[in-house]
Amino acid sequence: MNLPNKLTILRIIMIPFFVAFLLFDITGAADKWIALVLFCAASLTDLLDGKIARKYNQVTNFGKFMDPLADKLLVCTAMICLVSMDLLNVIVVLVIIAREFIISGFRLVASDNGIVIAASYWGKFKTVSQMAMVIVLIMDLGGVFDVVGDVLMWIALILTVISLVDYIAKNKQVLTQGGM
Repeated sequence: MNLPNKLTILRIIMIPFFVAFLLFDITGAADKWIALVLFCAASLTDLLDGKIARKYNQVTNFGKFMDPLADKLLVCTAMICLVSMDLLNVIVVLVIIAREFIISGFRLVASDNGIVIAASYWGKFKTVSQMAMVIVLIMDLGGVFDVVGDVLMWIALILTVISLVDYIAKNKQVLTQGGM
């Protein structure tokens, strides 16, 4: 197994530890900061695995499938935790998760038809905005950071919808080819 795939698996393995520190009293006041470090480290593995895979020609089918899945697991898990902590609106999370299911379904249909759909820049911007939102909301510093968190939430929501529309528009042939 190559390094990019190991980083993807590491990101998935980090998720339960992130959740444990975010939701449970393990070390007291340090919990949210440990959760924040785990989330940031896991997010960085997303950046690294792709760069390494492309640079050293280590792109694999496993990586094409698992990398976006690991991202979705990390970010969606974090957002669900933030809803349970009353730091994020449940409607925002439902819209974001619905988008992820729609795109995953699209990818499955495309795959069945021999079509590989690459991630778009809108999708990358969406992921970065969601990760930035999660980071600010986990910090929960109050004051101006509450406004920053709200702005990031709206940016993440808007980019989520834009990336969905862009994705469907660019890949509408998936709907017209066998299987659907």
